[in-house]
Amino acid sequence: MEKEFDVFVIGGGINGVGIARDAAGRGYATCLVEMDDLASGTSSWSSKLIHGGLRYLEHYEFNLVRKALSEREVLLKSAPHIIWPMRFVLPHHKGLRPAWLLRLGLFLYDHIGARKLLPGTSTVNLSSSEVGKPLKDDFKKGFEYSDCWVNDARLVVLNATDARERGAEIKTRTQFVSAQRQGNHWKVQIKNLNTGESETCKARLLVNAAGPWVDDVMAKGLGHNNPKNVRLVQGSHIVVPKLHNHDRAYIFQNADNRIIFALPYEQDFTLIGTTDRDYEGEPRDVAITPEEIDYLCDAASEYFKKPVKKETIVWTYAGVRSLYDDGATAAQEATRDYILRIDGDEDQPKVINIFGGKITTYRRLAENMLRKVEKILGARKPSWTADSHLSGGDFEVEAFDDLVLGITQKHDFIEQPLAWRYARAYGTLTWKLLENIKNQEDMGKDFGSSLYAVEVIYLMQNEWAQTAEDIVWRRTKLGIRMSDKEISTLDDWMKEQQIDS
Repeated sequence: MEKEFDVFVIGGGINGVGIARDAAGRGYATCLVEMDDLASGTSSWSSKLIHGGLRYLEHYEFNLVRKALSEREVLLKSAPHIIWPMRFVLPHHKGLRPAWLLRLGLFLYDHIGARKLLPGTSTVNLSSSEVGKPLKDDFKKGFEYSDCWVNDARLVVLNATDARERGAEIKTRTQFVSAQRQGNHWKVQIKNLNTGESETCKARLLVNAAGPWVDDVMAKGLGHNNPKNVRLVQGSHIVVPKLHNHDRAYIFQNADNRIIFALPYEQDFTLIGTTDRDYEGEPRDVAITPEEIDYLCDAASEYFKKPVKKETIVWTYAGVRSLYDDGATAAQEATRDYILRIDGDEDQPKVINIFGGKITTYRRLAENMLRKVEKILGARKPSWTADSHLSGGDFEVEAFDDLVLGITQKHDFIEQPLAWRYARAYGTLTWKLLENIKNQEDMGKDFGSSLYAVEVIYLMQNEWAQTAEDIVWRRTKLGIRMSDKEISTLDDWMKEQQIDS
């Protein structure tokens, strides 16, 4: 007998899992399918920021910035393990925007959002402050303001985990093939890409959250003729050994009116990005170009005393953002806001397509989506996510250090750096991860860079991890430290576990 769902979500990026979580929490029978791993597309290739988007003020995106700023502290309180405050240093470049304009923009940034926990903007003497030491002596004055850092891929996974706990079915490596309207519902065909098996189900409402593939879903799965709703924009990043010893990030202006960030990354590295260029082609094939590497190295070297050279790069990544095609002439000018569009006649089952959006406003997007769901399917339970915690985030923002200390006290064989990493990834779920661990031997096989079998098994059993790539590049980010041989060994070991099970 075919399963029947109220809401069927296509796409396991941040928007898809956010909607599935909200819908399941309101009592709708919900299913989500993702053709690859969770966060395997755009959602794991971001700049890792929960931010208002200071540069969007120049494009008069005041409403978008206001919505994003108001979300920073909502998300911070919901997931203090994977989201934390970060101070950003903006040096004044005499040849670019005047200081008064920067100060005005930061004044707006401080006051148009609901900022309570995060400190406001301050002026910095770069000649005497520690944050000025890595910079060229030309930069005398700067400003310091607040935003937040996020572990983007884990944000996706923890939303999916919470959705599942509230009753949603989450199916990874499962392709949406097609859907046809039959009376008051959709007949949906999906395919398990691991086994090759196909199945069908019924759904009262479809949500197309396929990101860069949203037009493909409309064309190939729903029979629309050559839809063109999104503009694909490539953003690329480079990672180099740590460029400074303090905990602040930098935001640099460039002569082309773009900005780049230089962000502390995984304790020992600096993340530099992003670029903005139109992209043509299959989104999963995107890769950083030599021109982008040169651009990022040159832009950072304009500010840092120590030039950023491409031979020092330890890792690069690129992603495709699917922005709503509003006809903007330049990629960096295209709106980052989202559009939710309902397709279907009055007496037909509906599909709601998502165009655009940004990671910071995913929860707000989900709330807006559920307003439309309620109008179509009828209301169930009230809005609830604004005051909720994501899985493992049920502790106060200021209590993170206490959590790390608690881990080392209960498990004295776990050193502080590993306890810190567990707390940052899993929060209070660390106790579930380590519930049967009494000594070092119980941790199991050591795959390198503090990755033990106990964590791998936990991720396979609880977080849909199936390959080494899922674990080292999305669940943990340890791929930047591990050798190709270590990753290959991990992949082989995981395949053996799946066969045995």
